[in-house]
Amino acid sequence: MKLARELEAFCDRLGHRFAQPELITRALTHSSLSSATRPDNQRLEFLGDRILGLVMAEAVLAQDGDASEGQLAPRFNALVRKETCAEVARELDLGAVLRLGKSETSTGGRRKTALLGDAMEAVIAAVYLDGGFEAARAMVLRLWGARVAGVAEDARDAKTALQEWAQARGMPPPAYRELSREGPDHAPVFQVEARLADGQAARAEGRVKRQAEQAAAKALLDRMSAG
Repeated sequence: MKLARELEAFCDRLGHRFAQPELITRALTHSSLSSATRPDNQRLEFLGDRILGLVMAEAVLAQDGDASEGQLAPRFNALVRKETCAEVARELDLGAVLRLGKSETSTGGRRKTALLGDAMEAVIAAVYLDGGFEAARAMVLRLWGARVAGVAEDARDAKTALQEWAQARGMPPPAYRELSREGPDHAPVFQVEARLADGQAARAEGRVKRQAEQAAAKALLDRMSAG
């Protein structure tokens, strides 16, 4: 099976040449385009999520030999959350080679955080099945490298920081609202909004609601500091 030129270029950016190219094709096929002869990437996503988790658990342990479990957990969550996977996918221009049905294409599916994050996890699984765990581990560490190095700062308790910011300005605590829950039961994705009393707000996604709340709080803090 010969890959199209665009997909070959994506594999170059990924840093892996597939002995079984059907794996990367499947990893990039969304359920909106799947059929009996063209399976989607959901099973690979399930596997890739677990591989990413193991690699990141090892990475945060190796990074800080003195950190407690309470310090390691938010760092781990920051590295494996859907938004982070989608950020890596955007850096690889994964959206350009994502195989979507007409409905998802017309609604901007190539830019959606959930679709990009899912596909990135599926790509990790494809590399694992094609080249083994060490190949997948090396790729993940290369693509996530700078994030691992800076994760202690990124993973600070954003909800507490946002509440303290609001209280220092005489505002009530921020409000968090669940906007949606999507995805299969084994891997739901929550979208949550963090909103301040003055109307400033930000949205984010996460595998669990608390993770999504932390991500939304961080997004709001980042927006205010940038402004």
